[in-house]
Amino acid sequence: MPDRSSILGDYYYREAKRHGYRSRSALKLLEISDKFRIFRRGDVVVDLGSAPGGWLQVARQLAGDDGLVIGVDLAEIDPLPHENVILLRGDAGSPQLQDELVKLTGAAADVVTSDMAPKFTGIHDLDHGRQIALANVALEVAKMVLRPGGKMVLKVLMGADFEAFRKDVQRLFANVRVYKPNASRDSSSEVYFVCTRFSGPSGD
Repeated sequence: MPDRSSILGDYYYREAKRHGYRSRSALKLLEISDKFRIFRRGDVVVDLGSAPGGWLQVARQLAGDDGLVIGVDLAEIDPLPHENVILLRGDAGSPQLQDELVKLTGAAADVVTSDMAPKFTGIHDLDHGRQIALANVALEVAKMVLRPGGKMVLKVLMGADFEAFRKDVQRLFANVRVYKPNASRDSSSEVYFVCTRFSGPSGD
């Protein structure tokens, strides 16, 4: 008999396909947004680690025609059929790409989201360290592009550096909650920081 994680995984995979999302992780962001009211119509959103585009679809759906959604990934992303979705291919840690994000957002983005993850090796400590490094990159981008009072949704893997990283995030946001969506697999150590009320880059 299949375990609970496999059953739930299949369920969320089918649900994502049924609603036309490119990835099951889109349901994670939908759940987070519904619970914490992350997106509003007209928001400017920067999404890091966007491929294959599920989170972009959710952000565009919730920000609407008046918003702007910018997706970043090392991998190529198939275009979305919306003029207000901009795709940038490259390393989120690149100064050139970061400069482009600042120009596009006017350093006044409403939301930064990051589902960035490394290629997993199966060695937890190594994977955790690499993922925290990516989360730090996302945090640096947020410091450049978010407006004061802005929001962030950030994937983190539980591990030895988790608490130290959480303190870094708490220096920048008035409210930081740790949340594991129902669509996350039970076997996964991933959680999401749901961050609100960005204090500005001087907060650190």
